[in-house]
Amino acid sequence: MRKTRRKDEPLLKRIVAATLVLLWACTARAGTVDPADWQAVLADARGETVYLNAWGGAENVNAYIEWASRELKRRFDVTLVHVKLEDTANAVATVVAEKAAGRDTGGRVDLVWINGENFAAMKARGLLFSPGWAGMLPNWRYVDHENKPTITTDFTVPVEGMASPWGMAKLVFFYDSARTEEEALPENADELLAWAEANPGRFSYPQPPDFIGSSFLKQVLIEKVEDPSVLQQPVDEATFQEIVAPLFAYLDALHPVAWRGGRAFPQNYPAMKQLLADGALDIIFAFNPAEASSAIADGALPDTVRSFTFPGGTLANTHFLAIPYNASAKAGALVTANFLLSPEAQARKQDPAVWGDPTVLSMDKLGQEDRARFEALDLGLATLAPEALGPALNEPHPSWMERIEEKWKRRYLAGN
Repeated sequence: MRKTRRKDEPLLKRIVAATLVLLWACTARAGTVDPADWQAVLADARGETVYLNAWGGAENVNAYIEWASRELKRRFDVTLVHVKLEDTANAVATVVAEKAAGRDTGGRVDLVWINGENFAAMKARGLLFSPGWAGMLPNWRYVDHENKPTITTDFTVPVEGMASPWGMAKLVFFYDSARTEEEALPENADELLAWAEANPGRFSYPQPPDFIGSSFLKQVLIEKVEDPSVLQQPVDEATFQEIVAPLFAYLDALHPVAWRGGRAFPQNYPAMKQLLADGALDIIFAFNPAEASSAIADGALPDTVRSFTFPGGTLANTHFLAIPYNASAKAGALVTANFLLSPEAQARKQDPAVWGDPTVLSMDKLGQEDRARFEALDLGLATLAPEALGPALNEPHPSWMERIEEKWKRRYLAGN
């Protein structure tokens, strides 16, 4: 018996040691990833599957993510799976439910395309991976965080390196020059209402909480509110109704002369784009200055479509990639975020023939070869030059949109 025990002891020790190593490796993969040790991140990411939760409502966006997935697999042995969302809030709800259930590791969301109220909600609930990680990415050195304040402050909420910038956005309007004369185009929200009254049924906006539709409400609110600075603070319930009254008075006037008499709304931007292509709408809008050129390139809009914006400014922001605190593949998520921040990936993303999303990078920080990638881009005949985009209007605090969307639903969907 003693002889047998001695004989088995080395094997038993090896089994115990192997088990401990396996447990440590699993724990490391589940939670302890140091973004500052990039070589360790690259090693740990190999073989991981990253579930990217991102809006899946546009073919060009989906195609870009498919390209990124192929490149990540080829270069880093990381498998990127696009979980296509109709609403980013669904990904947030998943992480909220997992935290409530005590699932602090092994989460189903590894990376999420996010900004605004969804980012604010995750940050406030402690659902994000450790502060500062974005600034530790090797490609952060190219980011234009000095001149683009929305990269470090998202809808008035400090980002604090809890999300990596992915692209810039600015509200821009589109029209078909074959049907609408440039001289007739509105230059602010009030003129847009007057235009809609003179051209009944030819304008609409996506139904909130679709983010493009909600963005239109914010644009009007900023223009109509007496003191726009109040929107940079959280909602004060005591003054909310008074402050938003001009917005809803505007919508009350707009809806009767809108498409379908304001009794129905396009589901999202692609639906609105199709209405412009079909000749049902004459003015639409998007949060991407190159969207019209991109749509022309893929045949979704005629080549007579052009862009315009309001001289007084339109809404602008940055969108991000965030890692939930309980992500299963944190290392793979870091590698993915870093790759999508690379000059190669950013230049491809800015190409209107691919996506047309403006870069977060600074041209002054790039080497000659990388600058040449951007300089070679044909931004398209419908894309306004950067200097023609007009001033950028700051996004309101996320709490404003939450309350406005609630009021919008009660007022226009419930008939109250």
